[in-house]
Amino acid sequence: MRSDQDPALLRAFAAELKARRLALGLSQDRFALLAEVHRTFVAKVERAIAMPSLSSVFRIAEGLEVDPAVLITAVSKRYRKELRHSARVVESSAPKKVGTVVN
Repeated sequence: MRSDQDPALLRAFAAELKARRLALGLSQDRFALLAEVHRTFVAKVERAIAMPSLSSVFRIAEGLEVDPAVLITAVSKRYRKELRHSARVVESSAPKKVGTVVN
């Protein structure tokens, strides 16, 4: 994975793709054929290892039988949830401040 890619965005796109593919009852192989992308690419995207290019997003949307704007909107909603979740995880793992006692 390239260092400039946002892990939360990768997870959001992965989750949206997988959820929509499964809702259509498609295997990764069948979906890859419909979207005209390689099956291993689908697997990498669904595991949040690879982010599709803009042209791949359009092919993926076509394979999912959805307008690309609808797909991007859904990914955007998941992305915001991922960011909120990540912020909560970081906040809960931060050391707690203990009050100082003044005599």
